[in-house]
Amino acid sequence: MYALVPDDPVFFAKFQSLEEPLLRQLHRLHSAGLESDDEQVILDAYDSWVQVLLKLPLWSQWHIEDASAGPAPAERPQYTLYSVRGDQLTSLYPIELTAVDLGHLTACLDLFGEADDNARSAVLGQVCAEPPDREESLTNVFRRVMEVLLLPPPQGLLGTLRHVVPQGPVVSVTLPAEQEAEYRHFCEEIVTILSSGDTFAYRSHRAMYF
Repeated sequence: MYALVPDDPVFFAKFQSLEEPLLRQLHRLHSAGLESDDEQVILDAYDSWVQVLLKLPLWSQWHIEDASAGPAPAERPQYTLYSVRGDQLTSLYPIELTAVDLGHLTACLDLFGEADDNARSAVLGQVCAEPPDREESLTNVFRRVMEVLLLPPPQGLLGTLRHVVPQGPVVSVTLPAEQEAEYRHFCEEIVTILSSGDTFAYRSHRAMYF
């Protein structure tokens, strides 16, 4: 399936923030010496997290190549998106996600949700405990990220953006009125998913789009 992912530092920061907790949880489960289904679920989710990360629009900017990092991913085609009136819009990038990767990530989110709700495992309960300075629970951040990845994109808008082929360093794309309306509704949903619950964060985030 295809997702439309915004060139949005709020989304990227939330997605990237999942890495350390996933690794920390794997380490704690492994250190407990218990071979469990929980550990395999989290391991599969981390592998899928990496696969999605490599497809995100900001990845090539965030990645710093060094001797140990291996080859950097191919640069994602860049383009500039405009409204009918000529206003520049935050770009959306189509990325293809596999059912396997989405399934692994969803299974891990369900696992963390069960731990939050039932405290069914002492080890997993410790794993899901958040540092005192974390403003939002891991499960809630994970849920927001997954809701954006699973948000059905408008098919007309998706079709237009999938066929953006750069003819030079930057391609300009102007949305027709109907697709601009789809764009604005879709982006409003993204902002609501990522920033609802904090009025200041929501207003600041929304200002990136409107």
